[in-house]
Amino acid sequence: MTTALLFGAAYSLLGIALLVVGFYVIDALTPGRLGSHLTETGSINAGLVVAAEFLGVGAIVFTTIWTNADAGFGPALGWTAAFGLLGIALQAVSFVILDAVTPGSLREIAVSHGLHPAAIVAAAAQLAVSAIVVASIA
Repeated sequence: MTTALLFGAAYSLLGIALLVVGFYVIDALTPGRLGSHLTETGSINAGLVVAAEFLGVGAIVFTTIWTNADAGFGPALGWTAAFGLLGIALQAVSFVILDAVTPGSLREIAVSHGLHPAAIVAAAAQLAVSAIVVASIA
């Protein structure tokens, strides 16, 4: 039982670390400080994009742990880190591509005030990319 709790703690800490990495990747892709857009200016668009990133990375982490647990703790933890980082990188790529193919600046829209359709599309792209990564894990 103690071993299972320690494994659970390790997976959880890795998951939290991946969420933090994902947050900072979005922060690097958007103007200003993302944390300020969330807490000080109350950007619903920023909240939507970050929430989609968190849900997507969470799904990737869950699926990787679920499908690789039989491989043993070390390999499963490694696969979880690898697929989590892959998902974050692909989310960033999809965000940059979507920014390039849409008029205006998705980077600025993602942290602007007032709900914007482009932020909804960006969030959906984050979740779609994560679903593709999840499908590739099995």
